[in-house]
Amino acid sequence: MVTDDVGTFVNPERAFSRQDVLANPSLVPARDGVYGWWFQQLPPLVDASGCCQHGGLRLLYAGISPGQPPRNGRPPGRRNLRERIIQEHYKGNAEGSTLRRTLGCLLADELGIQLRRVGSGKRMTFVEGERTLDAWMAENAYVSWIVRDRPWDLEDYLIAALDLPLNLEGNSRNRFYPVLKTARAKCKAQAEALPIAT
Repeated sequence: MVTDDVGTFVNPERAFSRQDVLANPSLVPARDGVYGWWFQQLPPLVDASGCCQHGGLRLLYAGISPGQPPRNGRPPGRRNLRERIIQEHYKGNAEGSTLRRTLGCLLADELGIQLRRVGSGKRMTFVEGERTLDAWMAENAYVSWIVRDRPWDLEDYLIAALDLPLNLEGNSRNRFYPVLKTARAKCKAQAEALPIAT
């Protein structure tokens, strides 16, 4: 039942650090499921007073892998929890990870990083700032997960039921939504005004 899954999701046995999962990737199952991001230090502007707590950490974001199959008949995504969490969130960049882009936009001034256009100019990352963001996540971002078929069904329920300020899609009712939209739009506009980074 969904309510059982929610209880398990917000009360994980453990939340894992970047160091944990990079040292032992098999900790993260190569299965479909839902993952939650828990934070020790909050990104600037975030009010986590209504967020779930676990072991001194606050739950700010939920994601799934794979995503919901497209309605246009195209094949569904094939990424599993291990690939999504490790390759895209912990080791990736702002182009492939909504979470990383959000964190980078909120932390840009504090960390001295800037979103930039790269390659052909259609992609955006924090360039060398991605390593700075890696270090911040290593100190502050922890992940938990539950294995679940059709994870998108649970994601919709979680976003409706929980205070998840770093989620954007389907979360416009959240009080942090306009703040986050503005922060991301500002970073994007600045990136578009700058030359493509080499």
